[in-house]
Amino acid sequence: MSDKKIGEVVDWILLKRVIGFSKPYKKQMIFASFAAILLSILSPLRPLVINFTVDNHIMKHDHNGLINMVIILFLLLILEGVFQFFYMYFSTWIGQHVIKDLRNRLFKHIILLRMTYFDNTPIGTIVTRCVSDIETIADIFAQGLLVILAELLKLFVIISIMFYVDWRLTLVSMITMPFLLIATNWFKKNIKSAFQNVREQVSELNTFVQEHIVGMSIIQIFNKEKSEYKIFKKINHLHMQAHLNSIFYYAVFFPIVEILSATSIALVVWYGAESFISEKNVTAGELIAFILYIHMMFRPIRQLADRFNILQMGIVGSQRVFKLFDNKDFIENKGKERINHKDLDIEFDNVYFSYKENIQVLSGISFKIKYGNFLAIVGDTGAGKTSIINILNRFYDIQKGQIKIGDIPIKQIELSNLRSKIALVQQEVFLFSESIYQNIILFSEEEITKERVIRSAKEIGVHDFIMSLPNNYDYIVGERGLSLSSGQRQLIAFLRVYIRDPKILILDEATSSIDTETEELLQNALKKLSKNRTTIVIAHRLSTIIHADNILFLKNGTIVEEGDHKNLLLKKGLYSNMYTSQLDY
Repeated sequence: MSDKKIGEVVDWILLKRVIGFSKPYKKQMIFASFAAILLSILSPLRPLVINFTVDNHIMKHDHNGLINMVIILFLLLILEGVFQFFYMYFSTWIGQHVIKDLRNRLFKHIILLRMTYFDNTPIGTIVTRCVSDIETIADIFAQGLLVILAELLKLFVIISIMFYVDWRLTLVSMITMPFLLIATNWFKKNIKSAFQNVREQVSELNTFVQEHIVGMSIIQIFNKEKSEYKIFKKINHLHMQAHLNSIFYYAVFFPIVEILSATSIALVVWYGAESFISEKNVTAGELIAFILYIHMMFRPIRQLADRFNILQMGIVGSQRVFKLFDNKDFIENKGKERINHKDLDIEFDNVYFSYKENIQVLSGISFKIKYGNFLAIVGDTGAGKTSIINILNRFYDIQKGQIKIGDIPIKQIELSNLRSKIALVQQEVFLFSESIYQNIILFSEEEITKERVIRSAKEIGVHDFIMSLPNNYDYIVGERGLSLSSGQRQLIAFLRVYIRDPKILILDEATSSIDTETEELLQNALKKLSKNRTTIVIAHRLSTIIHADNILFLKNGTIVEEGDHKNLLLKKGLYSNMYTSQLDY
């Protein structure tokens, strides 16, 4: 099978898949289709009425009859206008409801994907799929599919009436049709690839802009404004060129259609006028009607080419959206077990893990944490500390070994139940562009009153800091919380965790980049948080974990030292060297 045929098959499959999303709106689809069908029939009636008016009233100087026919024409126009309104409104209504449903389902799909997808896919690409690519699908309903069907029906009705009125004039008017079909096929083939390129360039531009706005501080710190601007200009030029390429095909095709339309009219006028003068059964009304019909006939053909391109744009967008839908790389959630509140010991048994094939991150990791104990994990950058946290939360799945909570392997635990028992505070705290109060209660489905938030803030010593801000708990933190310092964001994250009351608390270098005063607040909060729960801390400052029940020292994905602070110092090994070097510093 040729590439073209394969493409056509895929197009129809995609179109059928898109139309499937309109099933909940079957009544509206039927109504819009009914309005489109009536429009296709009503419009071609006008030249027929004009034909009758000219031959039976104007040529016979029948003033009363002429007035009656004008009234009929006026009523036809009003009727067309009414159905045009209903058609446009309901077809657009269907399109907007379909993309609303699609966006809801796509976002739900995205948040269930493994973290590897987000590791390997630029944010700008995901945003393009959710916003502009889905937007093009709405046009399939509003300006594509129904319009194409309506214009095809209108074309059929027009040609049928033309043959009914005069088959000879009809054949003359269609002499240019083969040339039009050749031009339309050329246009259709080229515009599809042009639109695919447009969508790719839109995605590239979105990705570049999103990444560089987020990383603007890095660009300015390293004085890269000029070089990055040059790259942007190049991407923007390719984006412009992609649009110009698509416009080129329009600029060639539409003048061709106009020339062929004018040629067809000229042929009809020449042949019709000759016949009229020679009195060979062609009337003045028929000649006028055929001129109008040629305009009407070429307009649907021109519309078909244009609407076909809108349909193609929608199909290209849907192809990219459904490619994301077809990504089923979810975290497997087949577990039915729920964690026992009394048995929350954690065990890693000979665990192997890698993010990418053949690049081992953790090799044969084994350790146990008794419920209520304080475990610290230390080591050089890249040793695998954060990976232990990632696999315990099941952001990623291990390749070999076993992780258990109590006696239950974590794959057998229902995913939401597992994560409801674990709270994670990372080094880089992400806050949404909402109030402090909204960011604190974000992860709780239960209703949390402001009074409860204030009480909890006082308990861990965060209340005074929040009250020092404008609007206190209603203070809007800005995008990613950047109006607050890193230490202040950590305090908000601690309060968010404290409200949640987790059974397992994880701190991923949460105190590595904050001032001494904030660290003191966090240490006081940590004492309260660690009561009656398991605490796991990935430590950068070893002074913060000297009271840990057990300390793991990781190197190259393996545990090379294990014990409490006192015993590890006595071993005079890697931990002792790191601790001593920090004291000297």
